[in-house]
Amino acid sequence: MTEYTTGVIGGSGLYAMEALDVHEERRITTPFGEPSDPFVLGEIEGRPVAFLARHGKGHRLMPTELNYRANIFGMKLLGVKRILAISAVGSMKEAYAPTHVVVPDQFFDRTRHRTDTFFGDGIVAHVSLADPVCHVLAAQLADATAASGGTVHRGGTYVCMEGPQFSTRAESKVYRQWGADVIGMTNLQEARLAREAEICYSTLAMVTDYDCWHESEEDVTVEAVIAVLHQNAALAQEVVKRVVRTDVDGGGCACRSALATALITDPATIPTATLKRLAPIVGKYLEIPED
Repeated sequence: MTEYTTGVIGGSGLYAMEALDVHEERRITTPFGEPSDPFVLGEIEGRPVAFLARHGKGHRLMPTELNYRANIFGMKLLGVKRILAISAVGSMKEAYAPTHVVVPDQFFDRTRHRTDTFFGDGIVAHVSLADPVCHVLAAQLADATAASGGTVHRGGTYVCMEGPQFSTRAESKVYRQWGADVIGMTNLQEARLAREAEICYSTLAMVTDYDCWHESEEDVTVEAVIAVLHQNAALAQEVVKRVVRTDVDGGGCACRSALATALITDPATIPTATLKRLAPIVGKYLEIPED
């Protein structure tokens, strides 16, 4: 069976990959429920790729409604080793203008209503999130953006807010005081879960607006966001094509052994049902009972 080693999660405005030679659309059921949409499986220039529309076709799901666990678990079941997350963000800095791209290396959590771990129900793991994105994949994304003619900013902090409303002006100004670079609604949960699943993860954050802090720019609106996303769609597609050409086992990162020192529960106490549910994630460290 084909392992779709590169996964792409398309955010607002990116609901399909034009360069993808589609083999099939596969609906996957996970122990955590249904992913946002069927996975679109195929090849880009001969390399296997799994694409998922984060919000579903037609943009049906709010950020809080997304089944992050099912989305990332589905990627794991397909054999994905790296996830390229494409996302619309607001800029917290004058220099990061609409149509620019940021490849953040940090996140700050401002969400309140989301499940963002695979663990529990008798098993505990504490993975390191000091560096929450894969530095190898982040470098590949940034290099590919520059090579594709985009204006790219390497590194920075992504504030992940709950949504679905945009920020208040007071919030936006506070985030700037904190030194945040961009703001979005989805990527932190994906990064947390990808780390637990030992999948490399990085974000191509596409700036669409200045949120509402900028005194000489209009406040963010859906219309403005979509207009810029359409401008950036071709760039996003080209960046993905370039990264797909690179070695999926780029080396030099610890993402794929994140659980090696994270599992703290005595294996003898873990419920059998929990072990079986998490077998694709913990199976290389724990013995999974046979049926």
